[in-house]
Amino acid sequence: MSIYRLMNRGVISKLYGAVASGKEAKVYWGKGPGGEDLAVKIFYVQTASFRGGRLKYILGDPRFEGLKGDFRKLVYAWCQKEYRNLARALEAGVRVPRPYAVERNVLVMEFIGKDGVPAPLIKDKVPEDPVRAFSEVKEYLKRLYLYAKLVHADLSEYNILVDEGDRLVIIDLGSAVLSSHPQAVEFLRSDVRNIYRFFSGLGVETGDPEDFLRELLSRQLSGT
Repeated sequence: MSIYRLMNRGVISKLYGAVASGKEAKVYWGKGPGGEDLAVKIFYVQTASFRGGRLKYILGDPRFEGLKGDFRKLVYAWCQKEYRNLARALEAGVRVPRPYAVERNVLVMEFIGKDGVPAPLIKDKVPEDPVRAFSEVKEYLKRLYLYAKLVHADLSEYNILVDEGDRLVIIDLGSAVLSSHPQAVEFLRSDVRNIYRFFSGLGVETGDPEDFLRELLSRQLSGT
């Protein structure tokens, strides 16, 4: 029903097969009215893994107050949350898929890839210049935290795509929490450590992740 609504609204003109599948959602390749490629993410509305796996990102987030007992509405709110997080990240200068529309459990966004083939994850296609890529991811982390006021909270080599020209794209922002979230600092620490671990494994001299974390926290406090 949500897909038909999006088609009637002129957001989606064609929908093809699934290009990615997970415990909580499937992503389909679609086309917009102008022939542009779309990623259509459809969240399952009947899966226990969603509730259990995402509870830590929901507790403490005012956007989910009063919804914990209504699973369907919880999924709808999560979908809306990812749409808003993408918009905030994009506005802050972070390279993420551009969000186009949301309808209940369906999120429509920019397709990162070509001809229905998604861009590879960074774990599967290492950029030619890992040092530059490391700096790029750090800049995105900084922009997310200081300008978008968000923490990805699940960032690793499993949700960074390598687009044409080795441009990096951050995905899966449904998990992202506000910087005011009670666990925001711990989530940020985990994101930073994951990125430092991955690039250190590629031979990049990353330095101490705690130094970068302290820099982010001090800049947030000073408002710079």
